[in-house]
Amino acid sequence: MKTVYLTGLLIASTTAICAQEPIEGPVFLNPNGVQNGQYIPQHIPTKRLPPEEPVREADLIWSKRVWEVIDLREKINHPLYFPFDDYDSRGVWNRNTTRWSLWTILKTHILSGELTVFSPYNPYQFTITDGDQLKYPIVPDAEGETFQNDSVFRDRLFYYLGDLGEQSTRPLPNSEGGDSIRYLTKDTWEYVYPDRDTNWFRSQDIVQYRLKEDWFFDKERSVMEVRIIAIAPVMYQKDASGQITGTKELFWLYFPHCQLILNNYFVYNDKNDAQWMSFADLFRKRRFNGYIYKQSNTYDREIQMYAAGVNALHESEKIKNGIRTIEQDVWNF
Repeated sequence: MKTVYLTGLLIASTTAICAQEPIEGPVFLNPNGVQNGQYIPQHIPTKRLPPEEPVREADLIWSKRVWEVIDLREKINHPLYFPFDDYDSRGVWNRNTTRWSLWTILKTHILSGELTVFSPYNPYQFTITDGDQLKYPIVPDAEGETFQNDSVFRDRLFYYLGDLGEQSTRPLPNSEGGDSIRYLTKDTWEYVYPDRDTNWFRSQDIVQYRLKEDWFFDKERSVMEVRIIAIAPVMYQKDASGQITGTKELFWLYFPHCQLILNNYFVYNDKNDAQWMSFADLFRKRRFNGYIYKQSNTYDREIQMYAAGVNALHESEKIKNGIRTIEQDVWNF
């Protein structure tokens, strides 16, 4: 695997999550003291995440678990998608100085060890796809090892963050101008091919995010509330010819840990440059559009298993309306 140099990877202290200290995000200050603007925005990069109100089981009079899809092709969801990040000809990861996509933020802090990736399926039995339960963490075998210094963990984690290019059909040349070979035994040998290219997934490869969330009514505070439990980036699944055959979840992340990081990164506001919010604010205020593809049910099945197309969207709206009705019924009766 060719080496890829990830510049500016460690943006924040790796102990910030444990210490509950604010994680400073990008700032509007260029090298040599050049200030990009009339002032330097400091609120978002340094603010603390307000704690969520604790909930007791005895105070819940109703609860429903749902799974939702955020389609990044919708205009309202574009702040999660843009801007693109890319790699130059040297393999250096280039990102916007102050505006990062959601994928760029998550990937940066996964590689720095601040976020733990959970496999979307059982790594030892691929047919069991229950990764949204956060049962299969991808962690180093030895304590203290990281993506940078543990080659085994690096290869294991890279499987969820990228893929390898096609194997070259032309062997490496030897010193005499012929093809390089290596002997497996005394009488058997094989050609030596160049390493396959490393292809990291980029922002434009992510087409959806899936959320696992709980809706509940808390009688102690008399509020209907929703809290996100986990989030998963999704990309297109393609066949050997490059044709799209569906979508696939890359991995799942525990959202409360993500919030500590998303709280210090700007989300672009196309209405007012002086009123940018953080990614954590965007999720907390539900400033995105999504549709429900599954709710807790007897058979643990998704909507697409009994409805398709427009009927599936109608079923999603029916579930949302049912949640709103529960809230109204609580107040009316």
